Amino acid sequence: MVFRLSMTAVLVAGCLAGAAHGGQLAFSGWTEQKFSLFSKVNFRQAGNTLAFRSDDAASLIWQRVPQADWSTQSAAWRWDVTASVPPTDLTRKGGDDRNASMYFVFLPRDVTEANAGSGNIRKLLANPDARVLMFVWGGAHTRGQILASPYLGARGKTVILRGAGTGSFNENVDLARDFSRAFGGAPGALVGVAVSADSDDTNTQSAGQISGLTLR
Repeated sequence: MVFRLSMTAVLVAGCLAGAAHGGQLAFSGWTEQKFSLFSKVNFRQAGNTLAFRSDDAASLIWQRVPQADWSTQSAAWRWDVTASVPPTDLTRKGGDDRNASMYFVFLPRDVTEANAGSGNIRKLLANPDARVLMFVWGGAHTRGQILASPYLGARGKTVILRGAGTGSFNENVDLARDFSRAFGGAPGALVGVAVSADSDDTNTQSAGQISGLTLR
């Protein structure tokens, strides 16, 4: 998967997009970012549901979190997978396919507030203090395991929620607890949320949907 420096650009754009305030975050007006020129996941937004289908593809769709929700400490959603990629090693760059990932992007509150009106989100996300938690359905790992990101280095951690396979599950994640486990200390401001699907390394297909994304 072509990820590397493109992740910064993805998150930059994500923080510039609009969002609904509080509670359930609607899948409306989210913007897609491709990881490569010829690779695009089919995302379909419909109110509180985001459907996805990845045919040998990888891309991401994102949304900015409004300032009123920067203090979010937990999140919940339901996801359903009807077609799954095979188990992969999510620590391996270029071999880390997964059905779906939920990204939560944090920046230090003082840095975020100082630049809130400038629109210079690219500079904020290039800051080494930015942190990304990625909750994943996929891979060949144990539930609850935290893995280093092969692309983001110290700035990103993968949290395993489900191994590769199909099914339907409700998730409730404690962002503050998992941030402490992954990075130490308390999270800063939650400034962006994203969803990705990735099946290009294994030349396979994943399909499903995410619904009821709620910030608390």
